[in-house]
Amino acid sequence: MPQPKFARESMTVMTEMVLPNDTNTLNNLMGGRLLHFMDIAAAIAAQKHSNRIVVTASVDNVSFSEPIRLGNIVTMKAQVTRAFSSSMEVFIEVWAEDIPAGIRVSTNSAFYTFVAVDQSGRPIEVPAVIPENDDEKARYESALRRRQLRLVLAGRMNPQDATELREFLRV
Repeated sequence: MPQPKFARESMTVMTEMVLPNDTNTLNNLMGGRLLHFMDIAAAIAAQKHSNRIVVTASVDNVSFSEPIRLGNIVTMKAQVTRAFSSSMEVFIEVWAEDIPAGIRVSTNSAFYTFVAVDQSGRPIEVPAVIPENDDEKARYESALRRRQLRLVLAGRMNPQDATELREFLRV
């Protein structure tokens, strides 16, 4: 089994500038382009944690709360929150910054799931995560419920077997 790693070891910060080719007709960053940026940042965090090739398995709800405008700087911070046998949950936060105006706003956050694979594309074991601060510990603790919810919604787990989720919902 691989040696556990501290959550901070996977932290990745990625920055992009919104250029005309990235925008829609309202001069806002296209949602698909943002998802592309987020997927890359989250994948880098998962690769740093696992030291393996990773593939995206799922993306939780992504809401677009604030538009990201042409010329804004987009900063994404991604970090592995918990690892299971071959999968890792990655939390990503997104901010948009208008540097000349001195405005920085939170625009998005999401949980991505990645699976580490070997050279043949078969899932491979990943190190456990060691959370250190209160935020990391809270995300680590709630990751199992999110995982069970994902599996139930995907039809890969019977709702009766989702014990952590059932306890949380008290059903």
